[in-house]
Amino acid sequence: MEDEDLLPISGLQHLLFCPRQCALMFVEGVWSDNELTVTGTQAHDRADLPGLESRPGVRIERALLLRSDRLGLIGKSDVVEFHQETASDSREIWRPFPVEYKRGRRDRWQHNEVQLCAQALCLEEMLGIAVPRGAIYYIASRKRQEVVFNRTLRDATEKAAADFRAMVISQSTPPPQPDRRCRKCSLKETCMPEVIANQRPVVPYIDSVARGDAK
Repeated sequence: MEDEDLLPISGLQHLLFCPRQCALMFVEGVWSDNELTVTGTQAHDRADLPGLESRPGVRIERALLLRSDRLGLIGKSDVVEFHQETASDSREIWRPFPVEYKRGRRDRWQHNEVQLCAQALCLEEMLGIAVPRGAIYYIASRKRQEVVFNRTLRDATEKAAADFRAMVISQSTPPPQPDRRCRKCSLKETCMPEVIANQRPVVPYIDSVARGDAK
């Protein structure tokens, strides 16, 4: 698969957080920054500086290019730690352990875990080695949450990748579903969730006018 046919791994996070936000960005090409997106970008920029670090038993690589032709995804890691292990056949191996940096705190949506799992699936395809776990580092709380890439999370990630591609191919933007996610979204003014969600369908409204029962 050619690079231009691959979709960004980061889109999975937007899709699961808000499908309409994802479509506005990756179907309609709309983007706008606010304070939260700017600080989040700055945090990622610090983590994404290319380079290699090492300490006993651990190598740390930043801004590693990732891709999966099977899932049709491409992207770049924040950090991938390689942990030295002894395999069952006594070989020394370096097991990848992806780490994703996030500005805020852990919430009830699974979008961050799916984005991290997609990175793990890319690493498995690229390197031919199992990646059983990784971590999300939440900058605001300075806490690191370990994530196990179990079958349920892997299935959710593969479904998200398929749904993301279907959305892009169909060029469809779903209607808004206003809730508390909208309050801090940088695309709120473009999306207009409350206005569009409250619009009445035109054809039924015209029919109701013709019947004389429109309100």
